[in-house]
Amino acid sequence: MSREILLLVDALAHEKNVAKEVIFSALEFALASATKKRFAEDADVRVEIDRETGEYDSFRRWTLLTDDQALENPAAQMYADDERAEGKTVLEGDVFEDPLESVEFGRIGAQAAKQVILQKVREAEREQILEEFLARDEHLVSGVIKRMEKGNAMIEVGRIESMLPRDQMIPKENLRVGDRVRAYVSRVERTGRGPQLILSRIAPEFITRLFELEVPEIEDGLLEIRGAARDPGLRSKIAVKANDQRLDPVGTCVGMRGSRVQAVTGELAGERVDIVLWSMEPAQFVINAMAPAEVSSIVVDEDAHSMDVVVDEEQLAQAIGRNGQNVRLASELTGWTLNILTIDEAAKKSEADYTVTLQLFIEKLDVDEEVADILVQEGFGTLEEIAYVPLEEMSQIEAFDEDTINELRKRARAALLTDAIAKEEKGEVAAEDLLTMEGMDEETANLLASQGVSTMEDLADLAVDDLVELTKMDAERAKQLIMTARAPWFA
Repeated sequence: MSREILLLVDALAHEKNVAKEVIFSALEFALASATKKRFAEDADVRVEIDRETGEYDSFRRWTLLTDDQALENPAAQMYADDERAEGKTVLEGDVFEDPLESVEFGRIGAQAAKQVILQKVREAEREQILEEFLARDEHLVSGVIKRMEKGNAMIEVGRIESMLPRDQMIPKENLRVGDRVRAYVSRVERTGRGPQLILSRIAPEFITRLFELEVPEIEDGLLEIRGAARDPGLRSKIAVKANDQRLDPVGTCVGMRGSRVQAVTGELAGERVDIVLWSMEPAQFVINAMAPAEVSSIVVDEDAHSMDVVVDEEQLAQAIGRNGQNVRLASELTGWTLNILTIDEAAKKSEADYTVTLQLFIEKLDVDEEVADILVQEGFGTLEEIAYVPLEEMSQIEAFDEDTINELRKRARAALLTDAIAKEEKGEVAAEDLLTMEGMDEETANLLASQGVSTMEDLADLAVDDLVELTKMDAERAKQLIMTARAPWFA
């Protein structure tokens, strides 16, 4: 029998192209299952096959429990002080084994053993196919829809079963059995039926991969896509950058007579694609991303990570887009919160900001309106700027002499200290971990502290909607901050 086992292992390993160890493990499992049938109860049986000779031994295993543990399976468990455990060699995991008479290989129900072995072999084959697929680092795949299950498309990608969930299909897309589709591999799930690829046709990465397929300059490294934002099936924006100054990145992606972008649009069920020139200057990048709307001016608020985008009245509808689509995609692409204003609205907002800042300086610095006005006109907007801006920069203000500048700086620092003490007494000071948290700025941290959220732990306990309501920030940034605050929970 031992020779038959070795021959069987060798034959199956070659036929199924899997490691011999997989076949040995499957045989051990089958022999153990057959041996367990000797017992009426649920015994724990182990079979060990010698890989060199094919001989095998069987053992009944017992797990030893301490007095405070419940005995759930008397057929495979016993307490450590049980007399049956005396003199036994305890293995790792508080287990000991008793030798059993091995069943004969030929007596095992042939069909049952075959099913067990083939199941294990199939599992190993799937894992091997998956490993080979992952090693190729493929993210864009193509396959034929074999069947539909509860609205999800089951797609054959090579020899790997893949699923395109209904919520990952492009809206209003009518896919049918037999259709060939492309999709982005978003993740791998291991189910009872083996590993499965989960696909997406709405992920921003999908459009990125499609352009890589259509534009060879991307694969050559002459061009790169720096970001993508999508409203699936309707409109999307991608940001492109040329690594070779001789290339026009937008024209290269559009292609001769629009051939390249049309190929991508055709794959995306007619989704309109705006190709945007990436810029390392955030304001310029936002101006490019707002296309086709023309931007008159931009006011950047780095602390709030937002920009006021000013456009002419006739450009307003185009800047916002249908249902806010254009500004939403531009915001997602650039990572900045964008506020669209007309020139009149911007002027009113600027006037309101001027009045607030003027009153702040008059009150906190104890100066008259003329001095406060000079500071505002020179571009100062906060007490911190007056207190800590380089001295030579303030010295360029012709209206002030050195003594006046030093006095203003001293008063600004005193006012900041007074405010800090008052906030500390009220418990409104943000903790160090919140202030230094990735993605956090001082203004937001202090605003949260004033609402009783002064530590990362406090922030982690908030829901996204709560944080949006407290700070008026966009939901995406709120989600990112909360996930960062919760990171220590999963460390």
